[in-house]
Amino acid sequence: MQALLRILERAGGYRPTLYLKIENPPYMTLVIEATPEPGPLNLPSISVAHYGEQNGDLMRDPEMCFELSKPPLCNLELSVWYYRNDYMGVEQYSRFRDESNYVFVPDLYEQHEKFAELWDSNLRAQHFLEVFKDKSIRG
Repeated sequence: MQALLRILERAGGYRPTLYLKIENPPYMTLVIEATPEPGPLNLPSISVAHYGEQNGDLMRDPEMCFELSKPPLCNLELSVWYYRNDYMGVEQYSRFRDESNYVFVPDLYEQHEKFAELWDSNLRAQHFLEVFKDKSIRG
């Protein structure tokens, strides 16, 4: 998740008001924003999404939510817990809270992690980090 982490770093790091909108034609707009609720481990969480439009509605293609953590003596890490693709009608939680229980779905989590790494690689190849400017910071 190096491209996403570098974008966050260039934006000044995580904050509860974080909202980044990166336009990079011909690719779909990339939005990175803090979520109002923490992730399943009660850590700060961000949503990362490409947005398209269909019949006047914004469509996520895809959206993934990640918790941010910084273990002692380590770098900032992103850990996926949610995936959504509006065009495909898919919404999946690989980690979540069910009342007071923490639920972890290992196979789905592994799929989400693999997809997130592929997506991050695509973001690098599509030069989203290079087109990121201060005007991309909306919050």
